[in-house]
Amino acid sequence: MSDTLTSLEEQIAHLTRTVEDLSDVVARQENEILLLINRVRMLMERSAERELELGGQAMLADQKPPHW
Repeated sequence: MSDTLTSLEEQIAHLTRTVEDLSDVVARQENEILLLINRVRMLMERSAERELELGGQAMLADQKPPHW
């Protein structure tokens, strides 16, 4: 009975450590995602500003040039 209890306590300790490690990873990923979202937003704003500077012409790579 004591061996079973010790084994269960070891498993719980291991699982608790794993959950804490995963929690740290998720928190770090959340910060990275927020940073990337802000960078993408900033790039989109820059792109929109450039488009306005060009007179509203869209610079799309998938469009054929007018002479085609």
